[in-house]
Amino acid sequence: MKITRNLTLVAAALMFSLPALAEDYEHYEGEPAETLEQAVTNFSKYNNKLDKLLAGELNPEAMNEIHQLTYTLENALNKLNGEFDDLAERLELVHEASEYADPETVEREGSIYLQKSRKVVP
Repeated sequence: MKITRNLTLVAAALMFSLPALAEDYEHYEGEPAETLEQAVTNFSKYNNKLDKLLAGELNPEAMNEIHQLTYTLENALNKLNGEFDDLAERLELVHEASEYADPETVEREGSIYLQKSRKVVP
């Protein structure tokens, strides 16, 4: 009975102390990805860094570096996802405008689509 009581006290202490430990954990912001160009650059650069780290020993130092660089990759991916959503919408506008023989929309949206898409794939 005494062991059960002690285990319960230990479990309760851990339950209340673990969230406090998690709050003390340092989080990184990573490099910003405010523009498409910045996102593409960071995506390429930090993927290369990750590749090099994965090729080596995954010791605590490497794991910490990987943890830190994933923040930059997440920022880049978030920006890229938003930009690709916009590209898909613009391409759909071009598609629909071509069906309805609307050259003004095709030219306007097609130009924007190409300008943005070429920042990712020249």
